[in-house]
Amino acid sequence: MTLADLSTFMRENGIVGAGGAGFPSYAKLNKKADTIILNCAECEPLLRLHRQLLAKKTFEIMTALREVAQAVEAEQVIIAVKGSYTSTIEAVKAHLDSFPMIKLGILQDVYPAGDEVIAIYGTTGRVVPPGKLPIEVGVIVYNVETMYNLYVAMTEKKPVTHKYVTVGGAVENPATYLVPLGMSFKEVVKLAGKPTVEDCAYICGGPMTGKLATDNDVVTKTTNAILVLPKNHYVIMKRMTPVSMSMKRAMSSCCQCQMCTDLCPRHLIGYPIQPHLFMRSATSGVTKDLEPYFNTAFCSQCGVCEMFACVQGLNPRTLIGEFKKGMGKNGVKLAKDVEAGGVHPDRDFRRISMSRLRAKLGLEQYNHKAPISEDVIAPRRVKIMMSQHIGVPATPFVKTGDKVEVGQVIGKIEEGKLGVNVHSSVAGKVLDVKDKFVLIEAEA
Repeated sequence: MTLADLSTFMRENGIVGAGGAGFPSYAKLNKKADTIILNCAECEPLLRLHRQLLAKKTFEIMTALREVAQAVEAEQVIIAVKGSYTSTIEAVKAHLDSFPMIKLGILQDVYPAGDEVIAIYGTTGRVVPPGKLPIEVGVIVYNVETMYNLYVAMTEKKPVTHKYVTVGGAVENPATYLVPLGMSFKEVVKLAGKPTVEDCAYICGGPMTGKLATDNDVVTKTTNAILVLPKNHYVIMKRMTPVSMSMKRAMSSCCQCQMCTDLCPRHLIGYPIQPHLFMRSATSGVTKDLEPYFNTAFCSQCGVCEMFACVQGLNPRTLIGEFKKGMGKNGVKLAKDVEAGGVHPDRDFRRISMSRLRAKLGLEQYNHKAPISEDVIAPRRVKIMMSQHIGVPATPFVKTGDKVEVGQVIGKIEEGKLGVNVHSSVAGKVLDVKDKFVLIEAEA
């Protein structure tokens, strides 16, 4: 396919970043890229979906990568994977002869190796300028499941209607399931058996960057995992702390030890983000120097400062995130052409191993394999959201009472707007249509 054809194909088939961000995949295509990176670092504790999928669907994913590389005329494709993922590495090596432009990029078993900016530096040595996109250094990054979705769309003529979701944590049988979009979290969790704790809460995503969720939330194109944890677990308690309380604790307890900055992954590759200076300024009301405030724009919200580094148990990530929201709401724009200050000489000694991170988070007892299940999942009802991606939401393209088939377009994106089409994940009858979702009853 040509670049234009591939772009249209991705848009019409609803292909977005399946790693969690949901950026429309077609919008990344650019002939300025000389390198395509497949991000299989999967650095969140307890998550194994991407390495398992790449090991299982190696040829399919590498075929899709080749299609993208040919469309943008890239010189090389790098599969970024941690050295500890031995079965995945062996599976890729077995197919390298068939794909001469593809090579392996081995990453260390540290967090957050899968952060796009960190993965690019780890595999190419290039530093994406602060506030810029990877294409600025000639790189496009795609997720493992995104490329698998592209292959399925190309070969089976099927748009994105299902999502691989890991159910882990305090459940009887942790596993990864291919479930229809719009399936409720309550139903998905039941697939893994009963929770092994009475009073539990859900995290949608990984323990470091995931959000609190409920039974009534539904699977979208960016749902990678549902983690079930006790309500009094460290990971849950951190999420439940009100912003106002986080601020008061910081005002009374921040000792300016600088550990949040010393271990900040973006700071260590030269970004002008210094969480300790933000904490100092924000908690004391200092506005003489505005740089600590503006530089929060370069925070990736990885959670290292909050979940691992702070010896006082404070929440820099939460406060920085709240401030970033405020900047966005008030139209504050970044300074142009901010330069990275150079990789920190002690970076190699300040990275966080996954074993240390799991221990700190209290997750070792939940560190199970969660293999991919072959079960066919058929929910009775799905609630398919019109906004499952970065950009404008899709506009419902069906009405109440309509009969729909699997893969039928139920939400369309206006031409020229950033976004992708949304498709039905089940065959059945439309029960309700709202601007934000379409509710469908599956056929018996």
